[in-house]
Amino acid sequence: MELKSIFTEEAPKAIGPYSQAIGAGNMLFTSGQLGINPATGNIVEGTIQDETRQALNNLKAVLEAAGASLSNVVKTTVFIKDMNQFGLINEVYGEFFNEHKPARSCVEVARLPKDGNVEVEAIAII
Repeated sequence: MELKSIFTEEAPKAIGPYSQAIGAGNMLFTSGQLGINPATGNIVEGTIQDETRQALNNLKAVLEAAGASLSNVVKTTVFIKDMNQFGLINEVYGEFFNEHKPARSCVEVARLPKDGNVEVEAIAII
């Protein structure tokens, strides 16, 4: 099976030795997307909703670079720093996944890269 590395300038560059996503046949596996502004390389300032919206826009950009969209996503994993912010994150998540609702896991973590508050990864079928 051929593996294809996905890259787009519309999402933050990888901050380590990994790809933004890997395509394997008709499957796409994205790396976690933080609320990083791709132009600055920094976490967006503002509320948890702003950070979540940026993370999901980054995820959307990676999917589009692979020829997919949010409607192709079958599973997401959301990593959050503070489970007390689950409701606020969920509101924004619902803006992106409103009619199409992929399977999802949500995990509270001690720390995320760049001291982010939310990170989202996805598996999609292309």
